[in-house]
Amino acid sequence: MPSVSTQRFIAHRLLSLPAPILRLMSGGGVVYQGGRTLDPRIQFLAAQARGAPPMQLLSPQDARRASEAGVALVTGEPEPGVSIEPLAIESENGPIPARAYRPDTQGPTAPLMVYAHMGGGVIGGLETAHVFCTILAKWARAPVLSVDYRLAPEHRFPAGLDDVLCAYRWARENATRFGAPQGAVAIGGDSMGGGFAAAVCQILKAAGEPQPALQLLIYPWVDMACEGASMTIYGEAYPLTRALLDWFAAHYMGPEDHPADPRLSPLAAPDLTGLAPALVVTAGFDPLVDQGEAYARKLKTAGVPVVYRCYDGLSHGFTAFTGAVPCADVACREIAGLAREGFEGRIA
Repeated sequence: MPSVSTQRFIAHRLLSLPAPILRLMSGGGVVYQGGRTLDPRIQFLAAQARGAPPMQLLSPQDARRASEAGVALVTGEPEPGVSIEPLAIESENGPIPARAYRPDTQGPTAPLMVYAHMGGGVIGGLETAHVFCTILAKWARAPVLSVDYRLAPEHRFPAGLDDVLCAYRWARENATRFGAPQGAVAIGGDSMGGGFAAAVCQILKAAGEPQPALQLLIYPWVDMACEGASMTIYGEAYPLTRALLDWFAAHYMGPEDHPADPRLSPLAAPDLTGLAPALVVTAGFDPLVDQGEAYARKLKTAGVPVVYRCYDGLSHGFTAFTGAVPCADVACREIAGLAREGFEGRIA
């Protein structure tokens, strides 16, 4: 078995081939669904993945290992000019592992961004979001605190959300340690992490606590009931399918939990007024694209300042594809730039 570095080198070389060749090697022409054209490199990755067993047929432990191996093949290099510090945040449930990122050129008024990784609440960890967090720190010119929350089924709902909320409150009290102004904190995440970020804002509002400086929601999972046209149109998309979402939900929720709970489905909350300014990002080839757009629209209707972006040719999980898919790398840098604008109050 070749080493991870060798496999990564081969994968990146293959993915540097011209688009027509990649499409030919993927077994077909252009993939066009729902008015969108899939990036040829993601099309190639999807074709290669067809030979592997679907993740929902694996145990959570094997799924985590498979996910880690997959991310290692397609991720890029960490951004230079960013210092990294491992740390642990004390909580009533024990220490929460975390990782702090600080850019060499940090904005003096930039908040500390608390970030929650993707993975359906079942897989993923600090490495899943590692490269993206370095991009976010450097190009948003802000410190980032990545949170390694507890995973299901060992720790079902609301354990992961509780950890992110605890980390957020800790960050608010310790922002100056990372060069941010006192109490200046933002919240963000992708997929399940994006759902956590949205839920944290709603929980803070209900508790009468100040809102974050910004909520960054990247292809967020904000409706556990999993409804919407994109669930059908992109139900077999790569790497996230409708079946995999069902598998995540079955492991994450307990028998007494209901998807209408806004902590599970922030889109179900009846009142979104007064929440933090939002940057909502979706991927076109993603069963979650409709609900991310719907949440952005609902926030805007409630009077929340919102910027919405959809990267039509990309798929769910693209923040981890920076080394293999140039369009994903560009998108991540654009998102960091938009976050910086949000920190500067330029979201309307």
